[in-house]
Amino acid sequence: MKSVTKTSTIPPLRVSESVRAAAEDALMEGETLSGFVLEAIQFNIQRRTMQQEFVARGLAARDEACRTGKYISADEVLSGLDKTLARSPKAVARK
Repeated sequence: MKSVTKTSTIPPLRVSESVRAAAEDALMEGETLSGFVLEAIQFNIQRRTMQQEFVARGLAARDEACRTGKYISADEVLSGLDKTLARSPKAVARK
């Protein structure tokens, strides 16, 4: 038996003619304005969720560092990033 998913609508959105025209100009072939708006909403939900998770991980790391007293200096972090960047072109060239 197939379950039926209820749907809902997003409130109508008033925009200037220039915003609507820009949105219509950005549409891909076969894409509707409704589809474009839905994709934008879904993208922003995902972006905000990832942003909240990033902040939560940062706060947890801060709390863990405070609890254990183990910190990594900014110089160590930057050195590690420099090493990663130095390896990056080599890794790209191998592919």
